Amino acid sequence: MSFCLAGPCEYREEIRKSRFIAMAAPIESAEQALAFIEQHKDLGASHNCWAFKCGQQYRFSDDGEPGGTAGRPILAAIEGQDCDQVVVLVIRWYGGIQLGTGGLARAYGGSAAKCLQGGERIARVLRVQAHCHVPFAELMRVKARLADWQALLEREDFDGDGAVLQLALPAERLAEAASQLGDMSRGRIVLQRLEP
Repeated sequence: MSFCLAGPCEYREEIRKSRFIAMAAPIESAEQALAFIEQHKDLGASHNCWAFKCGQQYRFSDDGEPGGTAGRPILAAIEGQDCDQVVVLVIRWYGGIQLGTGGLARAYGGSAAKCLQGGERIARVLRVQAHCHVPFAELMRVKARLADWQALLEREDFDGDGAVLQLALPAERLAEAASQLGDMSRGRIVLQRLEP
């Protein structure tokens, strides 16, 4: 099971006179991740290193630190905490003492992991998409039941007889929703899963 953050979080640490601030936030796209980094980076700091993971998309940056000592350990911390749809920015102010490549990787990865551990996490529910045609007479009743199935209404297209609803719901609730929709409409509403 993977997790996302309920909201932004922060962690501060000093390691051998270098100051580190890790900031993390939930995201829904790569564009949101890059906007978060742009908004929160500190141009007066020595380095603004970051990583994000959003589904199959991920990116990271060492921002001038030796290759593989910052961005990749931050991404490893995201994956190690079973997080998805999250961005982590770790800002470093150099304190005059070299940390070495292993020390840098531990500092960046450790700060990112502690930041994510300190944030409020929410279990991500994997949803499947399905659609059904609902006559106008049944539409309000069906919409009132969506929460019972933990279904999200993603799209609604009207025609002369009613509306085609596109839903996203947990896979384990699909059969229950299909059965109840069939029962409440005497078989007129058929919920069909959309193939990914």
